[in-house]
Amino acid sequence: MTDLLADGSRMIELIDVARSFPGPPEVRALRSIDLRIDRGEYVSMVGPSGSGKSTLLNLLGLLDRPSVGDYILDSVPTTVLEPAERARLRARTIGFVFQAFHLLPDRTVLENVMTAMLYNGTPRAHRERLARDALDRVRLSHRIDFSPTTLSGGERQRVAVARAVASSPSVLLADEPTGNLDDDTSDEVMGLFDELHQEGLTLVVITHDATVAARAQRTVRMRDGRISELA
Repeated sequence: MTDLLADGSRMIELIDVARSFPGPPEVRALRSIDLRIDRGEYVSMVGPSGSGKSTLLNLLGLLDRPSVGDYILDSVPTTVLEPAERARLRARTIGFVFQAFHLLPDRTVLENVMTAMLYNGTPRAHRERLARDALDRVRLSHRIDFSPTTLSGGERQRVAVARAVASSPSVLLADEPTGNLDDDTSDEVMGLFDELHQEGLTLVVITHDATVAARAQRTVRMRDGRISELA
């Protein structure tokens, strides 16, 4: 694997990153992005539809590569990694939470959380204990044998959070995590994010909700594929 870089305070650093998709016409989704997120920081990302937020999140999550520029994650220069190295780094470093939950309807709550550990090297003998601990952390121990289809929207998102943090990632990436929730349930889920941040997790949250964005330490505003403001 590529040599590690020196500055351990930086969890995420993008240097002159751009992402284009071939046409015709060519789509320039990201343009000259420079962004640093420190270890343990809580950042929200806002902007109109089509501003590049989701493309940027895909790059941060190692689901896509920049067309140009450098992305350093947890001191590792990711743009020179082979696919298998990228997959290993993603599995051990990043947790994901999405608007649509993405839970398996034919698996129990406990089994859904355990699936997150299939690809990150967690020994099989430890997976159930870690999954139970994560569900206890989001206050869903009483639902471990339920199907996700029997849960409320808030409960399903809490299962998704448990799945994302069960293997103790360094970064949590969330794409509109409250988009399918009412105000009270949104506040409950974001309260979990606050707790995770207080425990030292680095969080990046994409949202259209100004109330959700305001909970972060810092807000990144995007427009036309560029960072238009760092607040």
